[in-house]
Amino acid sequence: MGGEGATERKSTASHGLPLLHTRALMRRTPANRVFAVVYLCVILALLYHHFIALLHSTSIISLLILLADAVLAFMWVTALAFRMCPTERQVFIEHLEHYAKESEYPALDVFICTADPYKEPPIDVVNTALSVMAYDYPIEKLSVYVSDDGGSQLTLFAFMEAASFATHWLPYCKINKMVERCPEAYFASNPSPETDQIKSMYERMRDRVENVVKRGSISHDYIPDQREIEAFSRWTDEFTPQNHPPVIQVLLERGKDKDITGHDMPNLVYISREKRMDSPHHFKAGALNVLLRVSATMTNAPVILTLDSDMYSNDPQTPLRVLCYLLDPSMDPKLGYVQFPQIFHGINKSDIYGGELRHVYQVQLSGMDGLAGPQLIGSGGFFRRKIFFGGPSETPEMNQDRLTSKSIRSKEVLAMAHHVAGCNFENQTKWGTKMGFRYGSLVEDLYTSYQLQCEGWKSINCKPKMPAFLGNSPLNLHGLLNQTTRWSVGLLEIVFCKHNPIIYGVQSINLLSGLGFAYYAFWPFWSVPLTTYAFLPQLALLNSTSIFPKVSDPWFFVYVFLFLGAYGQDYLEFILSGGTTLRWWNNQRMWMMRGLSSFPFGWIEYFLKSMGISTFGFNVTSKVVQEEQSKRYKEGIFEFGIASPLFLPLTTAAIINLASFLKGIALVFKQGGLEDLLLQMLLAGFGIVNCWPIYEAMVLRTDEGKLPVKITLISIVLAWALC
Repeated sequence: MGGEGATERKSTASHGLPLLHTRALMRRTPANRVFAVVYLCVILALLYHHFIALLHSTSIISLLILLADAVLAFMWVTALAFRMCPTERQVFIEHLEHYAKESEYPALDVFICTADPYKEPPIDVVNTALSVMAYDYPIEKLSVYVSDDGGSQLTLFAFMEAASFATHWLPYCKINKMVERCPEAYFASNPSPETDQIKSMYERMRDRVENVVKRGSISHDYIPDQREIEAFSRWTDEFTPQNHPPVIQVLLERGKDKDITGHDMPNLVYISREKRMDSPHHFKAGALNVLLRVSATMTNAPVILTLDSDMYSNDPQTPLRVLCYLLDPSMDPKLGYVQFPQIFHGINKSDIYGGELRHVYQVQLSGMDGLAGPQLIGSGGFFRRKIFFGGPSETPEMNQDRLTSKSIRSKEVLAMAHHVAGCNFENQTKWGTKMGFRYGSLVEDLYTSYQLQCEGWKSINCKPKMPAFLGNSPLNLHGLLNQTTRWSVGLLEIVFCKHNPIIYGVQSINLLSGLGFAYYAFWPFWSVPLTTYAFLPQLALLNSTSIFPKVSDPWFFVYVFLFLGAYGQDYLEFILSGGTTLRWWNNQRMWMMRGLSSFPFGWIEYFLKSMGISTFGFNVTSKVVQEEQSKRYKEGIFEFGIASPLFLPLTTAAIINLASFLKGIALVFKQGGLEDLLLQMLLAGFGIVNCWPIYEAMVLRTDEGKLPVKITLISIVLAWALC
């Protein structure tokens, strides 16, 4: 349970059996509701003030300020969804034995997605796979499927190596009853001599994989097994990442392959779906749907876990936590999935890029949990398979009774698996619309969970004290802004589709859940108020024009209350979720940076894509970090380094805020007072404090991560033009 305790507790015991889990509303819920009423009244008063002002003056400044404040009000209203019923839960794994024996646990298929061996190092994907293969779960119930959407023989080689190492690693984990079962993480935190033997085996495997990736090819002395050599023969000269036949390789088969102690190994299957240049592949959603179909022909487990390539298991009992919900006979039969929050390791002490996204993963998921349930967040979701198929499969070949009793290496099973992995299989079917993960948005996780909830499915947020999974967050500014730009394009695709959350979602789910999904879908709209308040008051100040009420005007205190109220509530939520003041400050800075950079560029990309001028592909976020970049990140120094257009709005805003603040000081000395311009001076000063890393990168730094001179010069010209 969280540190806030509970005001309401719901029992799940039935027939005299002990509780599997509890649910409680957070103690701050009544205060949230009272504050919402007060804050809403003040917002309405401000909007009324704006409308009255427009009747007397229809200047462009008045219209822009009204638009900015209207968007701020709208986003605040959508965020109410997270504050009305925030919920926390607790599970009791030790009570599972009263509900089912281990032999009665449902089978589990794990899907791991990767797309580029140079941006997502294969050894990281291997670590993720090994960590879940070592789950405290019956081996005969566990299968791991790896989707390689880059179609790289380097990734296949890495998993051949992993399959061999796993025969030593899995029994080592079980014998030593380890909690940390990701090899890289375990050896980093346990430098004991007792681990030397298994560690040296891991390091030999890691060196072989990294050497192959570095060379970009696989020499025959690395693959002595004839069966493995035949597997690589499919990579012909015509084989490219975007044009190749399906490749499915069973690396381990339960009942056939044993570990060094003679026990069965879980299934491990490598999949690279067919791709053709003239056939849409729908990015990650398409890859996940192929995994759904291929796994259905092989094991067809009723429970599925999806993971990103770098999101390794940090708790071997995670599936048991999920069973506390799935095996509870009193649970809503419409429970479709259980979502774990994403937690990131390797983030520096102050989290300069706000990479942990604490509001999304720690605060807002709990808020949605009190409604119809949280949205999917791309990784760490356990699903009931049936929510993707909606009943009997549409093709007789997918019937589980026909194939899953056969060996997954049998010709019949492999033939069917290759068939359903073909790029033409989905033609004239409901895949991507009514079946599987949904197509139509680059943010397939949000879009799919939104559609599932519209169909009536529910979800649960499971937030144990020990993180279930740990992953990597972008460790440079450009990577993070580029990632958010990609998200923005996908979010706008949801806003402007026929299933808009405000219209369709509110009607299909409920008012608050619809608002919650709308909050995320309308994220790019933050660019309107943030860009307005980053430039307009400052430009007015440079022209000695006052656009806000005087200090003596009562409306001055309305602005102050709204600013401090929003920031104060945001700060309290951040701190109560376990954050620190310094991390909160950096988080709000990155929120403004995204609003000035990623979101506007997302709008541009979306409109270009809509007109057919540009197509924003699924650009994989690089997980590779150079040594010098890593060193600067650990020291809390921002990484610019490249001349990216994403930096131009940030540097231009930094220059204009500084210039306007200096102009304001000059006006104070000239006029002898601040009363007319105080709010504008405060905004400019607030902007300057937030822009300090930019000033530092422009002027004070000499390392490779500094802001390129080209960007600085262009920004100066843009600032001059705006003035």
